[in-house]
Amino acid sequence: MIYLDNNATTPIDPEVSDAMFSTCKRDFGNPSSSHYSGKKAREVVENSRETIADFLGCRREEIYFTSGGTEANNLALIGTALFHKKGHIITSAIEHPSIKNTCKHLESLGFEVTYAPVDSVGMVKLNDIKNSIKKSTILITIMHSNNETGVIQPIKEIGALAEERGVTFHVDAAQSIGKVLFSLSNSPIDMLTVVPHKFYGPKGVGALYVRNGIRISPILYGAGHETGLRPGTENVPGISGFCKTCHISKRDIDLRVSHTTNLRDLLLNNLTAGIPDLKLNGHATERLPNTLNVCIPGVLSLELVDKISAEIAASTGSACHSGSLSPSTVLKNMGLSDEEALSSVRLSVGKDNTEDEINRAAEIIVQSVNDLRKFKPVKPANSK
Repeated sequence: MIYLDNNATTPIDPEVSDAMFSTCKRDFGNPSSSHYSGKKAREVVENSRETIADFLGCRREEIYFTSGGTEANNLALIGTALFHKKGHIITSAIEHPSIKNTCKHLESLGFEVTYAPVDSVGMVKLNDIKNSIKKSTILITIMHSNNETGVIQPIKEIGALAEERGVTFHVDAAQSIGKVLFSLSNSPIDMLTVVPHKFYGPKGVGALYVRNGIRISPILYGAGHETGLRPGTENVPGISGFCKTCHISKRDIDLRVSHTTNLRDLLLNNLTAGIPDLKLNGHATERLPNTLNVCIPGVLSLELVDKISAEIAASTGSACHSGSLSPSTVLKNMGLSDEEALSSVRLSVGKDNTEDEINRAAEIIVQSVNDLRKFKPVKPANSK
């Protein structure tokens, strides 16, 4: 199997799984307990918090552990809304469902939400954000990079605008951390979502960075874990793995960026050579080094992904929607027709892929496309 679905999740690095296994064996205590085993587990949590904060470029007390990205995003948005009790939120039309659906929920509670559009390459325009800000705006939440196209948003500029207007700024960086160079040092970001399973760490754990001075309310109620903002016994083995994931990424990030960029470009060149009418979806340069989203005219992506599934792991779009025949809302918001969106596939390489794998994958995809093009694909009734 050639694994090209690293934006959905990544394999756990052996160093990470070793660290987690050691923690399970040795530091099994409840970190809230006052006895020796509890204290040792608390050391793991707090030492991990320190390492993760150093990796991100923030203070240890600004890191709050969660069960993953969805919870971190919910805590950022709902926590802000609960604290302010009313107001206006700005987001983009291409956010992950854990942002978009949370915004829809807040709308049902009386909050106003603006969904900023994106251009044809999948990028939010600063003027659209600027023109949407009102006196009642309490939060701007924009993803760092899109999970389907890999397009990186102008976070620095949006953050500076939010800071100037006194609006809290949250960034969902689940797809970006560990794949590109990133630091919160001297950053205008107020809250940040981080997920280790997107860069060779464990599932079931994540974190929300909340800059000192930013006020949000808890969305869960229990004991005083995570200074009362996120109650519940901490996932000590997961946090240990999260810590090791960040340590490795800090050590290897330059190599990862170079390696995945080379593989991504090799894959695009090989596919373009074999499929001349193939089209790149998204910005040509402002995107994650590992992500390739392409439209292959005349082929339904669901059929292509199924045809190659015995040899290649790929996605028709967001992994959260795999198997659905509905066209990607991300691609539709970029101006693609239903037919173009349903003919698009996401290929995301990782640190463990090789050039031989990429060459072989391109051969398989090109041959499969040629085979599928012998049959006319089903055209959706509502396509342009």
